[in-house]
Amino acid sequence: MPNEPARRLALDAFVPYRLSVLTNRVSSAVARHYAERFALTIPEWRVMAVLGDTPGLSARDVAQRTAMDKVQVSRAVASLTAARRIIRRQDATDGRIAHLFLSRAGRAVYDEIVPLALHLERTLLSALSKEERRALERLLAKLTRQVRLLQAG
Repeated sequence: MPNEPARRLALDAFVPYRLSVLTNRVSSAVARHYAERFALTIPEWRVMAVLGDTPGLSARDVAQRTAMDKVQVSRAVASLTAARRIIRRQDATDGRIAHLFLSRAGRAVYDEIVPLALHLERTLLSALSKEERRALERLLAKLTRQVRLLQAG
């Protein structure tokens, strides 16, 4: 509660911290594979992954879907555009909006990374039983709903 006296925060037991550390470690481990083989950063791959799944999004839409900040998305989009992995098309009715798509080269990279990404996910989840995986899915869904309450309040 906000009005309670301050107590020591044991980071190793603080769930938001633990989730953040785990996420960073997983992302770094996976990104190493993408960086070595495809010269992609984590934000670049996230942008490509979202556009591979949902072409035509704006940079703002990508930022919302990935929970990355606008600067990260902007830099990733600029880098991917320079590398000719994505293309930008101006909106026909609002010239301030650009829709993003994987280029032919970007789609080739995406198609090569997806099996690797799925393999890495299987490797990570292999530490869990089927029942634990189902429980993890349920727990992640619950925590995602709960985060929305925290964001609203």
